[in-house]
Amino acid sequence: MHPYIHAQSNPDKPAVIMGSTGETVTYAELDKRSNQIAHLFRSLGLGHGDPIAVCMDNRARFFDIAWAAFRAGHIFVPISCRLTAPEIAYILEDSGAKALFTSDYLGDHLNELADFGPPLERFTVDAARPGYANLDEAVADLKETPVEDERAGVDMLYSSGTTGRPKGIKLPLPEDPRIDQGNALIMLASGAFGFTPESIYLSPAPLYHAAPLRWCLTVHKMGGTVIVMEKFDPEHSLALIEKYKVDVSQWVPTHFVRMLKLPEEVRAKYDVSSLKCAVHAAAPCPIPIKEQMIEWWGPVLKEYYAGSEGNGFTFIDSENWLTHKGSVGTALLGTIRICDENGDEVPPRTEGTVYFEGGSSFEYHNDKEKTADATNKHGWTTLGDIGWVDEDGFLYLTDRKSFMIISGGVNIYPQEIENLLVTHDKIADAAVIGAPDEDMGERVVAIVQPLDMADATPEFGDELIGWMRHHLSGVKVPRQVDFREELPRHPTGKLYKRLLRDEYWEEAKASA
Repeated sequence: MHPYIHAQSNPDKPAVIMGSTGETVTYAELDKRSNQIAHLFRSLGLGHGDPIAVCMDNRARFFDIAWAAFRAGHIFVPISCRLTAPEIAYILEDSGAKALFTSDYLGDHLNELADFGPPLERFTVDAARPGYANLDEAVADLKETPVEDERAGVDMLYSSGTTGRPKGIKLPLPEDPRIDQGNALIMLASGAFGFTPESIYLSPAPLYHAAPLRWCLTVHKMGGTVIVMEKFDPEHSLALIEKYKVDVSQWVPTHFVRMLKLPEEVRAKYDVSSLKCAVHAAAPCPIPIKEQMIEWWGPVLKEYYAGSEGNGFTFIDSENWLTHKGSVGTALLGTIRICDENGDEVPPRTEGTVYFEGGSSFEYHNDKEKTADATNKHGWTTLGDIGWVDEDGFLYLTDRKSFMIISGGVNIYPQEIENLLVTHDKIADAAVIGAPDEDMGERVVAIVQPLDMADATPEFGDELIGWMRHHLSGVKVPRQVDFREELPRHPTGKLYKRLLRDEYWEEAKASA
């Protein structure tokens, strides 16, 4: 299972279609381009195990570079193009990248990286510029056939940095060097999620993130077609589903929230009946949001919980979710263990840290301490999430341990409060943090992005507090509501809550 096989059997089939421009790359073209770039790697003196980095917006060229790395035995390091130049430079240096492939999306950051970034080969998919060669020109005269020493490569994803500086999740090169070998995600995609070689898959998220990258590559391994959105737009997503008769797709809860906020007449304009599977993950989905999505799209939502670390994987379909609302499913990879602070397992329905036993091993690149912290005395590993399991083995997530608020000695997890806030018909997005408080240690603060900034008034804040009192116990109700035009949310749906929390703590420190 590999694009080169489909290039031989079905060369003119679209492998990639860009959502806005309609640019199409066939399997024959993908195979040719990835071969040429693999030869470019060799011409630069790069060999098996050498890291190469990509930092660009969603482009068809992204897949050419990725597949070149995965067939030439390299470590593929995707970097968020939303980062600053110093943040990008840190990942380039930390990963040991030997080459960087980028685009004009980075703007002035490109000049900064050329001036102070680590020494490496630099290429752009746009016009050549000082410090960057044009990729098309660099490969124009290179062979379109495979390199002689083809070998399966691997990705090294960096954490999004929501709780500190990002760390690379380092996996070993596959023991089996064959580039057409299967993997666990292919088995999951073709089994639990129902992907087929005929699948038309919509990817609305940035390709540098783990889930969009790995799901897209899995579709390519199987021979399906990937529709890539350059940037998520709720109505355009629905239009693409109708236009291409998309049957499988992958989302995060933020996407659902934004589609549900569309006027009813806009949602009703588009035929989404072709959808057979809407995969979602990355964050717990508020129960009312998922209920509305199932009512709208039918029982096609299939949720999983996992991390780039690959240490475990849970799954739940719509039918099981409707009888276990709020759950992220039962384990398909690894065994779920809920543990207390001592690393010992606790009984069902007892909250604790979520560990997996028996999943894949991993390490955090250049961070032995973080790797050790992710493993308990039993050898079980965790992503740092808090949750509990019921008697049937269904996992329910509470929040990230690092986001916990301690107010008056009571542990409060923001996720429940945020899940409630986004169901309000005047709210587009919300974050809940703990701000310093002299009496309570921390006070609960809701930071709200209203649909209309005209609603960003003290009166609406008071109204929200009163509304939440009907749904939450008193200790969980925010004592303060602040408004923002936009929250610092990663395009993948993850919220940079640390940035918000730091603002409040720094402000309190400055005024002390």
